Amino acid sequence: MKQQLYLDFLAEEGFRPKLDDDGDITFKYQGRRYLLWANEDDEAFFRLAAVYIWPIESDEERARALEAANDVNRGTKVGKVYLTQDDVWCAVELLFDPPEQFRGVFERALGVLEYCVRQFHDRMRASHPEPTADA
Repeated sequence: MKQQLYLDFLAEEGFRPKLDDDGDITFKYQGRRYLLWANEDDEAFFRLAAVYIWPIESDEERARALEAANDVNRGTKVGKVYLTQDDVWCAVELLFDPPEQFRGVFERALGVLEYCVRQFHDRMRASHPEPTADA
């Protein structure tokens, strides 16, 4: 039910949703890949994520990413940044009863994710500035 609800909504809004191997929905928005979970076991649960936003390539980078994620999480409503294996994702998780109510906040949820991604990227860059020509 939720899977079809999400697929129909995304198609109506001009996205090109696809089902992945787990039955979740992927789509692109402004060049970024998103994942919308269609968990049928929890009708009220809504999770939308910007996935693979920053690869983790070293232990030092993992530590910086954890600090940056914590900073973003402290200052963001409903959005959260987290490390998953060797990558960073941002998600919005909400509860809707009935599930169709997600429609009213979908655009704002995308905006929250874009904000989280920008804030995370800014913090990562600030914590490891590029070397100057004098170095």
